[in-house]
Amino acid sequence: MLDNIRLSSDETAVIILDQTKLPGKAEELRLTTAAEMREAIMTLQVRGAPAIGIFAAYALYVLAKSIPAKADFHRTLKEIKNSLNSTRPTAVNLSHALGRMMNAAKKAGKKRESVLKALGDECRQIQHEDVAVCRSISEYALTLVKDNWGIMTYCNAGPLATSRYGTALGGIFLGHERGYRFNVYCCETRPLMQGARLTAFELSEEGINTTLICDNMASRVMSEGRVQACFVGCDRVAANGDTANKIGTSMVAVLAKHYKIPFYVFCPTSTLDLNCKSGKDIIIETRDEAEIHTGYFRERLAPENESIKIYNPSFDVTPANLITAIVTENGIIKPPFEDSFKAIIRKKR
Repeated sequence: MLDNIRLSSDETAVIILDQTKLPGKAEELRLTTAAEMREAIMTLQVRGAPAIGIFAAYALYVLAKSIPAKADFHRTLKEIKNSLNSTRPTAVNLSHALGRMMNAAKKAGKKRESVLKALGDECRQIQHEDVAVCRSISEYALTLVKDNWGIMTYCNAGPLATSRYGTALGGIFLGHERGYRFNVYCCETRPLMQGARLTAFELSEEGINTTLICDNMASRVMSEGRVQACFVGCDRVAANGDTANKIGTSMVAVLAKHYKIPFYVFCPTSTLDLNCKSGKDIIIETRDEAEIHTGYFRERLAPENESIKIYNPSFDVTPANLITAIVTENGIIKPPFEDSFKAIIRKKR
């Protein structure tokens, strides 16, 4: 599994694996400025809800170290935090990690040296916890499947989206280590092709039986009895159990309901946003239309015609009534979700 996010040895940069170059090229980037770090998040050089949170924590620490001595340290730190937080509106892990970093800074007091130490400790702890969280999620996932099952995935929720194992893919990787034989049907996931470029790459690298399909083939594959469970990640979970994930996830959920296939959502508890009442309150990011009409194609796919409009939302919301269970590091949550979330949060504390 590739090392996708880390601090440089001198702690003056965040080093990431550029996910826009995969699977053709494994290229690392050394990021030192706020502009580079914002660009990395916005262009998806670093992506995946947990990974974005880890990256943002490291970024805030590195940028805090470069705040000029004459500047108002705490005010500048808050400005950097707000700038990073504005890059991706849908995933809650970004704001959660930055909130933890700011709380650590506040508790450390006024001295610059104390605050920097606290920030350094906290960003490392955030990544350390993510590894443990993903392992726990993976263990719970294995209680939901059997050997030789077919599993359909959507988008990418593996090691590249986290620190290790992943969320939705974690159980597949852990099961493979223990001798399970899975048949994974990997949707390509338009418009950014993260299923084709990243999920298929991760699974095949580990020797897991993987079949790549176009998104509009999901119904056909399910109808043939090839799929016994659907595993997806998510970027935000509302208090009622509605979940936001890459555009098209809700389509898979609708099909799974029709074919009576369990549909599981995997995420750390940091993705639960109990201040968000329902999916209607989740801000859906809209991205550049070029990702659809050109994207990874050698030439423009759609005709250049002003009368043709392009709509490119990056996420959609899967209603809670289509979700069989939500799997976190603290347990498997089943409907009714609102009551179960409160119990999970209490357990976390």
